[in-house]
Amino acid sequence: MQRLERDVGILAETLALFVRFWLTVTPPLPNEAQSAAQLKGRERFEGFVEALGRRLQKGQSFLREIPEDFVRKSPEETGV
Repeated sequence: MQRLERDVGILAETLALFVRFWLTVTPPLPNEAQSAAQLKGRERFEGFVEALGRRLQKGQSFLREIPEDFVRKSPEETGV
């Protein structure tokens, strides 16, 4: 159960950090560029889904690649 909580915590923090960063650095597109950007976005998303599918089929998991040492311990766990 602790592993699941750790993985969900890492996932939530990763997603939140990415969204915050993306929203901060991505300028709005002019109206005339919207349709080209949507088409490119669909292409990139399809590539992402294919790569994700390959990793899952191979049993690869990014969360398993993160050593336990890099996960910040709570004050209750460290005794602080």
